Amino acid sequence: MTFSHRHLLGIEHLAPSDITAVLDLADTYADLNRQPQKHGDALAGMTQINMFFENSTRTQASFELAGMRLGADVMNMSMQTSSVKKGETLIDTAMTLNAMHPDLLVVRHPSSGAVDLLAQKVNCAVLNAGDGRHEHPTQALLDALTIRRAKGRLHRLNIAICGDIAHSRVARSNILLLGKMENRIRLIGPPTLMPSGIGEFGVEVFEDMNEGLRDVDVVMMLRLQKERMDGGFIPSEREYYFRYGLDSEKLGMAKEDAIVMHPGPMNRGVEIDGTLADDIHRSVIQDQVEMGVAVRMAAMDLLARNLRQRTAA
Repeated sequence: MTFSHRHLLGIEHLAPSDITAVLDLADTYADLNRQPQKHGDALAGMTQINMFFENSTRTQASFELAGMRLGADVMNMSMQTSSVKKGETLIDTAMTLNAMHPDLLVVRHPSSGAVDLLAQKVNCAVLNAGDGRHEHPTQALLDALTIRRAKGRLHRLNIAICGDIAHSRVARSNILLLGKMENRIRLIGPPTLMPSGIGEFGVEVFEDMNEGLRDVDVVMMLRLQKERMDGGFIPSEREYYFRYGLDSEKLGMAKEDAIVMHPGPMNRGVEIDGTLADDIHRSVIQDQVEMGVAVRMAAMDLLARNLRQRTAA
C-alpha cells in the first residue's frame, strides 16, 4: 500500500494509486467501525490537534472520532477564543503549536492556501479539513468511497454535480478526484454559480437540470454557500428550488439505480426534497457520514506511518 505524502492538503497532487490506497484502507476501517470493538492502535502514542477556524459539525466530529478510535490523544482547539482573536498571525500560531510536538494537525480555515502555508511551518503531518474555496480532500475521498461501495467501482461512471459550483471546495476536490479515476463529470447550475474557466477542467456544463441529469449514475447535490456570496447570485430560494432543487421528477431523468448524495448540511426544500434525501433506496447521504470516519482514519493512519518512517530514518 503506497502513499508517500507527508501531508494531505488536496486531491490535486494525488495519483490514482494514492487515492486507491486511501480507499482500500478506509474499506477495512468501515468494516471495523461496524464491529462492537471499534478501536485500533495505529495512532497509539501520537497527538492529534484539531484547529477549526470555521464552524463544522460533521468534519470536526468525524476527525475527532477517527483519532480516538485509532488510539491518539486528541485535542480540539477553540479558535474562537484563541490568541488568533487577539491578533496572533497564522504563522505564529503554527510555531506555537509546533513547539508542543503534535504528530497530526487537522486544519479548517476560511482562506484558500492557509493550510498549505501552515504545513510549511510545522514538523508534523497536516490534513486539510477545508480551506476557503480551494479544496476539501477528505470529503472527496469519502464521497469516492461511498460511490465505490454503492456502485462496485469508481471508474467510467456518469456523475452529475449540481448547484453552487463556484463557491464549493467540495466540488473542486470531487472534480479533481473523479476526473483522475476516469469518470465522466457533468456540472449543473445557473451561470451565476459556475466559476470562470470551468471548461478547462474537462467537464460538461449544463444549465438545464433535466438535460444534465439524463442517464447519470450519481447525482451529487451541493449546498448553497450563502456565507460566501456577496451579491444576488439567485433570484430567490423558491425559484432556485423550482429550477435546480432535486425532486423525484428531476431524478427520474437519471438511471433507475442512480444514487443521491449531499455533503451536508442540507437546506431541505432549497437544494433537495426532504423526502428524497431520506429515501433509503436512493439516498446515500447517511453512508457519506459513515464513510467520513473511515476515510479520515485511513488518511491519518497512512500519514502516521510515513511520519514514523521519517523519524526512524
